[in-house]
Order: sequence, then structure tokens, then C-alpha cells
Amino acid sequence: MDEALRRALGIDGAEKLPGGGVLECYWVSIGGAERFLKTGPAKYAALLDAEADGLAALRAAGARAPEAFASGVAGRKAYLLIEPLELHTTGDFAALGRMLAALHRRTGPRFGWPHDNFIGPTPQVNGWSDDWTSFFVERRLVPQAELAGRNGFRLELPDAASILKDHRPEPSLLHGDLWSGNAGFSDGQPVIFDPAVYYGDRECDLAMTELFGGFPAEFYSSYRKEFPVDAGYERRKHLYNLYHLLNHLNIFGGGYLAQVKATLRLLG
Repeated sequence: MDEALRRALGIDGAEKLPGGGVLECYWVSIGGAERFLKTGPAKYAALLDAEADGLAALRAAGARAPEAFASGVAGRKAYLLIEPLELHTTGDFAALGRMLAALHRRTGPRFGWPHDNFIGPTPQVNGWSDDWTSFFVERRLVPQAELAGRNGFRLELPDAASILKDHRPEPSLLHGDLWSGNAGFSDGQPVIFDPAVYYGDRECDLAMTELFGGFPAEFYSSYRKEFPVDAGYERRKHLYNLYHLLNHLNIFGGGYLAQVKATLRLLG
């Protein structure tokens, strides 16, 4: 571990954890208290600050998410200190559905967020808009499609205005990156983490839960009992998931191209 970071945070002991990608993760002890530490080069300071902001927003809305204690830069390292939770992949998925439905009932004045943040390592443009269709097209799909073009993938976006015609969602508070890897269970109860929060169509969160393996049936039945989805969701979900598939294409490369093209055919 970087010594400047250790001294700045007063770390007494540290255990490095596997994985983490561009960031390193540790269990650390500070003044006798355990913390979970994410750290990486200083250029990731904005990303970790955004994660802290997102966790605070989820908690303020009543969702169970790790508490963020501090974020910043020490020496040449960016860092984020959060609550250490022992997470498991199994637990009360019906409770997770209820928690997500309650989160989505927290609404904002418009679509967007006060500042830009990140979807994974990719910048996510926010700002505010009164119109959901224009927000989703201009600040979600178009930036990803332009990035894909710069990465060598020339793709034609579907007619989102037609797909979203007559759909008038409320601006719900979204987790923003809710797949199975960003939800878990502590003492059997649901926890969500690694958010990319903004106010948007709640179907965006619900759609992403169906990507990359999906959640068990009791999650969906519980959610829909609390907050039924509108007619047309089965088509709109592919449009909303196109955003995440394009992001994966841009991060990980051509291995996602076939899935992107399959989704575009569904929307054609």
C-alpha cells in the first residue's frame, strides 16, 4: 500500500483483497475501526467521489447501501473509505424487489442529476431535462454511440422517439448500474452498491437487472406487486439495456458486439 496514503488516513493495518480492476481494494483498520478502502491513481478521484455521492443518495432515500465515510486524494492516490459489509450472493430477493420499488418511488423535479458521474469507468453525462426521451437519447445513447465510433464500431441508433412515444415516466431515483454484481446480502438482507445514480425512468434499473444472468423470479414478482410496470416495458427494456451493452462494448471491446447488434435488431 502507498505509504503516503497509509499515513494520511492513519491506517494501522491493511489486507489487500483480490480483484478490483484498475482500483485496489483493502480491508483496513483505522483507530481500531474496520473500513473497506478503494484506491487507485489520483486521476480516479472524481470517479470515487461520484461513488460516495451515489451511496449517500441511496441511503438518504432509504435503501440499504454501504456508508461512505471519506473520499479524496492523498499523495498520488485517490481513495474511498466505506462501511465494511460481509456480502453474500444469496438472501431475501423478495426484499430486494421491495427495496428497489421503494427507491423508485423517490422522485425528483426533472430527469438527470446535479453533476456528471460515471457508469463503470465511463463518464456519464447528466445535467437536467424536462423531457425523458431527449435526455435518454442525448445524454445516454448518443455519447456511447459516439465513443463506440471512435473505438472503431460504427452503429446506427434505433428510433428511440418512436419506441418511447406516449411513454411518460416520472423521474425516479435510480441506482443506475443495477446488475447482479452490484447487489448482495448482509445477514440475509439486501444491499446495493457501486451506483451510477440519477433521476430517470425506473424501467432502466429494472431492465438492467435482466442483463448478465438476471435475478430470481421472486425479485420481479415482489417488485411488480409493489410497483407494477407499464404496458410496453418488454420492448422498452431492450432500448434501455442498449446503453449498458454499448458501455460494455466500449470498455471491454468486440466481445459485446454481437449482443449489441442483436439488441439493435430487436429494436429495428
